[in-house]
Amino acid sequence: MNKEAAEDCVERATEYLAAGKIEKAEKLLTKSLSLRHTKRAEELLEKIKCGAYTKRTSGNTSDSDGVRQRATAGQNAKSEPTSEAEYTSEQLEAVKRIKKCKDYYEVLGVSKDAPDTEIKKAYKKLALQLHPDKNKAPGSVEAFKAIGNAVAILTDAEKRKSYDLYGSEEQHQPTRRPRAQYEYAYSRGFETEFTAEELFNMFFGGNIPTQHVYMRQRRFHRAEHQQQQYREPQSGYAAFINLLPIILLIGLSMMSSFFISDPIYSLTPSQKFSVARKTNHMKIPYYVKDNFHSEYQGSVGRLEASVEEEYINNLKHSCHRERNYKETMLMKARNFGDRDLYLKAQNINTPSCDKLQSLHN
Repeated sequence: MNKEAAEDCVERATEYLAAGKIEKAEKLLTKSLSLRHTKRAEELLEKIKCGAYTKRTSGNTSDSDGVRQRATAGQNAKSEPTSEAEYTSEQLEAVKRIKKCKDYYEVLGVSKDAPDTEIKKAYKKLALQLHPDKNKAPGSVEAFKAIGNAVAILTDAEKRKSYDLYGSEEQHQPTRRPRAQYEYAYSRGFETEFTAEELFNMFFGGNIPTQHVYMRQRRFHRAEHQQQQYREPQSGYAAFINLLPIILLIGLSMMSSFFISDPIYSLTPSQKFSVARKTNHMKIPYYVKDNFHSEYQGSVGRLEASVEEEYINNLKHSCHRERNYKETMLMKARNFGDRDLYLKAQNINTPSCDKLQSLHN
């Protein structure tokens, strides 16, 4: 790809030299050498620096390499047309095709199950065709950004998965906006840390811009410095101050254990709470100790009211968890369009909710 792009730059530079456009030719030859070093590009660039080429004037013509020659006798020099189109119909059609695309796959012309290698190959082919240095058709800049956006999303596993599930943000916008606002929707909001031009350079052998490298290095060194500060040994007094809240919490929890009395009942049976009882009002089962009748001196009615309140609160919490789980499974089935999973989610039981409902009936 670098070889083809470099040769293409040389050919276009030769055309510019023939037309007397020395500055444009020099830029293209410099770019060609950055992609792939060739003897022809080096010789042409050296000739330009030595002044072998000059801009076309009304009394001169140029040969195929743009070398200045005297006009032949009897010929009338003609000035270049100022409104001449610098793009072909094929280039304009390529830009128009991108403009009509509805998703990233269509932009690159690949199927939805295409592997990364096929996606990158399609991008390289389109990038050479749509690069603004080569394609001067109206809208080529936006089209070039669009294919960059597409390859950035579809070659990133996480972004591609999210895009396949939910689409792009542009597809969720209201449909009543003017049509002009939708043109080249896929060229807006480039979703990588590089621009379309930088991405092009990376694909065709260029280097990552030093500005981005510098910013990443700064972030890395800042994070490393913060971690180093965190790891630095602290003095004994500072360490004690940091641990003081934890020590106080441990002390309070140990002190509270001396003052909290044993519970009177339990909603679940155990070796300690082995005697089964039921509340008088709602018939809720609970368990007490063997010595309940001799030791407990309070009101049994108030005790059983507490039992029923705790039992209902537990049911409410369990019911809330059961419903959340069922709703999550239903939503997952709808998002993936899985009918079997949807039917299975509908049949999920919520026993705590059923018990709670029976208590209110």
